[in-house]
Amino acid sequence: MRNHVTKHQFTKMATFLAVPLKQTQEVELIKPLRGFIQNTFSQVEPDDYNHALNEFSKLRNLMIAKSVDKHESALDVLYRYYDQLCAIENKLPIAENQVRVNFKWRNAFDKESLFGGKQILGIASGAYEKVCMLFNIAALQSQIAEVQNHDSDEGLKTSAKYFQLAAGIFGHLKDIVLSHVQQEPTPDLSPDTLNALSALMVAQAQEAIYRKAAADRMKEAMVAKISHQCSDLYSDAMKLMQLASLKDLWPKDWLPLVACKQAAFHGMAEFYQSCVSQQSKTYGEQIARLQKANELLTAAQTRGGAAFAFKTEQGRIQRELQAAKKDNDFIYHDKIPDLKTLPGIGKAAIAKPSPFTNKPMSEKFTDLFDKLVPLPVYEALTAFENRKSQIANAEIGRLREQTQLMNSILASLNLPAALEDLSGQKVPQSVIEKAQQIKDIGGIQFLNKLMSDLPELLQRNREILNECIKMIEEEEKSDKQLREQFKERWTRTSSDKLTQPMRDESMKYKQILDTAINADRIVQEKFEKHKQAIDLLSKSTGDIEKALPSGGGAHASEGSGVVKKLRQLMEQVETIKAEREVVENEFKEAKFDMTSKFFSALAADGAINEEMLSESELDRIYGPLRQQVNESLQKQDSVMAQVQTANMEFCQAKASDQSGAQREAMLKDLAAGFDMFMELKSNLEEGTKFYNDLTPLLVRLQNKISDFCFARKTEKDELMSDLQKSIASQPTGPTPPPPSYQNPTGGQPSAPPSQPSSQNYTGSGQQSWGNAPYPQPGGGYQGMPMPAMPSGFNPYNPYMQYPQQQGYPNQGYPQQGYPQQYQGYPQQQQYPQQGYPGNNPPYQQQNQWR
Repeated sequence: MRNHVTKHQFTKMATFLAVPLKQTQEVELIKPLRGFIQNTFSQVEPDDYNHALNEFSKLRNLMIAKSVDKHESALDVLYRYYDQLCAIENKLPIAENQVRVNFKWRNAFDKESLFGGKQILGIASGAYEKVCMLFNIAALQSQIAEVQNHDSDEGLKTSAKYFQLAAGIFGHLKDIVLSHVQQEPTPDLSPDTLNALSALMVAQAQEAIYRKAAADRMKEAMVAKISHQCSDLYSDAMKLMQLASLKDLWPKDWLPLVACKQAAFHGMAEFYQSCVSQQSKTYGEQIARLQKANELLTAAQTRGGAAFAFKTEQGRIQRELQAAKKDNDFIYHDKIPDLKTLPGIGKAAIAKPSPFTNKPMSEKFTDLFDKLVPLPVYEALTAFENRKSQIANAEIGRLREQTQLMNSILASLNLPAALEDLSGQKVPQSVIEKAQQIKDIGGIQFLNKLMSDLPELLQRNREILNECIKMIEEEEKSDKQLREQFKERWTRTSSDKLTQPMRDESMKYKQILDTAINADRIVQEKFEKHKQAIDLLSKSTGDIEKALPSGGGAHASEGSGVVKKLRQLMEQVETIKAEREVVENEFKEAKFDMTSKFFSALAADGAINEEMLSESELDRIYGPLRQQVNESLQKQDSVMAQVQTANMEFCQAKASDQSGAQREAMLKDLAAGFDMFMELKSNLEEGTKFYNDLTPLLVRLQNKISDFCFARKTEKDELMSDLQKSIASQPTGPTPPPPSYQNPTGGQPSAPPSQPSSQNYTGSGQQSWGNAPYPQPGGGYQGMPMPAMPSGFNPYNPYMQYPQQQGYPNQGYPQQGYPQQYQGYPQQQQYPQQGYPGNNPPYQQQNQWR
């Protein structure tokens, strides 16, 4: 038997990749920051902060100068400047409308070519400066990792550490960059770029760990798993780097090197596993794995070209293969199996992105402006803003709610259209305006398009959910068959105990989809009921005029008292609406100077009684406005009662005209059609959003179930192998033939497919097989949280509690604003004087899992 891999044999390999730094230029910090202190904080003397301001400016300039040093001392300078940026974020806010400092940063991958996208971006934003600083911190971490002595344990440890730190920062940036930059970023700051860089850093960290494991002569089985995971991570990085939007971004040698390493480390995994086979005297398997390793190293050489740095490894594998074949031909005569029939190598995911925290990064950090804004002031201002918003939103909501109710009542009375239609010949102006509004949105074709899209969206979600249920059922069926066959020897936990949480989650989603289907049906019924009116409103004014029956006059002259009375009341209605707009704007635009009050309170008392100070100031400013709201609602009561009475007299004057009644009925239908169009538009848009939000949740469930099933299959294969070995070792009794599912050429592959099936809607086209959540004996399925529905209201959610009041259905889409549902307000019934039925907005955040 030949010697195993010796120490340092496979440690000299291809170089690591380091991310280039973004470049910036010096900016003026002292003047704008000092001016903000002087203009904002009345209790602070700006001269007291001259030293802090100078130190802060020097720190930024030092950061620029030190960024070129690939050393941990330079990294600490970047840490300190970033920590100061975080510390002043809520004290000296750098933004276009506050402390205006324009930070300009160049794209790190700017090759002065025709590559698309901005190469330099300048924004007056502290958040943008923080993002660029984090990018450079991660980039410098990768450069420090790259220049380490990789022939030493300490160097490899340091590399692994900094690559993982960089991966965590790039991953963090991917999640926050768009919300922080709020402009189209330079290509290096796009989420796709940051995601690819994070993946690349993790792969390189795993490579450093692999190289240390190989140098330390760790057991070959573990080195194989580490190497296999390394190959997988480079595969993930390669896929992300090859996105169409990124493939021209990278330095020309990056992609070939990553592709080379992906194949090479897979080959090394097969090589180390061949050593395990040699030790277990399975010489046929050893040869099969060496052959595969040789193929993969050849592929790596083709991919990498000049970047290929695994020649020593390749030569050793070829020599090992020749020797193993010779030994087998002359001594062992072991059958060489198909590699596909061999058990998977497994993976050891050791390298992971280091979680990014908001704690100071530098051990030497001290806040230069620690005395500038006490935290109680900031907290008091935040609490005050919450109080102010709650009062303003509540009062504005009361006004809007009653305005919607008033509109619905007038629509049921055909007002003001009936007053505009005294001649019975022309289309009322209000109808023309409503028709134009519908046409501006897209008319009936707009609704038809939304409705035609829903079945496809529903089917997409159904297919994913059905696939989830199918996978669970097939896994349980397989486990049950094996349990019946092997009885007590089949010792693993039964599937039905592990899959119940997944079944419950699937059933919850099925219930949600069933409710959505019912909601779609209700929407369709509403649409069919009002389709004719909506279609007419989508046409020209001439078409509407032709379709309207001639009224022959309303038997109520323009100068009659009742017409004049109703016109005056309609003017009062418009006045009420206009007054409410003014009151609403006054609520929104009310100015408060609480900063100085809180500072004064803190200076005087050493503490801030935020509740007392806030309520006093809010009562002073908002008190008169709240009184105006109450008066407006009382005025509505009076006016709408008068409208009821006058409308009864007006209706009596035209009651004898049958043709006029037909015309009025059609005008009411048109008014109802307009209102229903607006409601259906909102319902259908919400339905579309619901289905689109549901898809990623179902995909997540599908991925969990897929990973679970793969983990169970791996467990099954291992248990089957143990059972076969125990049966083979029994001294008496013939061994029964293996069932068909144990046939190496039948059944399912022992390794996951390279591509997911067409039913596996993973979005990215990838699955994570290396870290599949594994069932724990005696417990439920680990890592399967209950679903969290998309935030906001969902009309499809069966757990939504709709308001139980007249006009609201108990299922499907809730009505949006008008509780009478356009069935016509009772014309002869006296309008209640004590007020109107409440119209609580149905869109409440109640869709929590019960």
